[in-house]
Amino acid sequence: MTDRDTPRPRVVVLDYGSGNLRSAERALAAAGAEVTVTDDLAAAADAEGLVVPGVGAFAACMAGIEALGAGPVIAGRVAAGRPVLGICVGMQILFESGDEHGVITKGLGLLPGDVTRLPAARLPHMGWNTVEPPVGSVLFAGLPTDSRFYFVHSYAVCDPTALVAAGAGVTTAHHEADFVAAVERGPLSAAQFHPEKSADTGARLLRNWLDTLPTDG
Repeated sequence: MTDRDTPRPRVVVLDYGSGNLRSAERALAAAGAEVTVTDDLAAAADAEGLVVPGVGAFAACMAGIEALGAGPVIAGRVAAGRPVLGICVGMQILFESGDEHGVITKGLGLLPGDVTRLPAARLPHMGWNTVEPPVGSVLFAGLPTDSRFYFVHSYAVCDPTALVAAGAGVTTAHHEADFVAAVERGPLSAAQFHPEKSADTGARLLRNWLDTLPTDG
């Protein structure tokens, strides 16, 4: 079988009005996916993999999710064991809440924990940083321990206690304090950094995620 004959997993990048849609689309396609960027919820439910991007404010991203009615689709996929990947604020809204400037916004509640301001004097945390994945991580399989990923954020999950108690695989990073850089829990994966902007290391991580998806072939 040639590479052309190899089934490419069907991935939807959810368009709910927020996110680096085209850069995510290009990176996923280069990693080996058949990618569609759409706000079609039926397509999002049916795809072999769903990517939830996000940039900007937690509250604005949740407003976009709610306006589209995408929350039940994302939750339904997770309940059915169908893969979902959240990126940046698309990761943050998977948690129970986000606290920005004293305003608390309810998240999707698919992961335990809360998003808060990073306890750092230098914000935003912008640029390349290393991470510490757990033993047995699928997302980071085959990547050197000094691999660097591109971050741009001022908020994160800073207390991983509930995640660890729930049996999630927690990857941490450090910017004046530790914070959650990635999560793996069953069909749900998430990254605080931008794999689509993280050059070869990000490409490898995306391929690792794509390798977990079922295909029709």
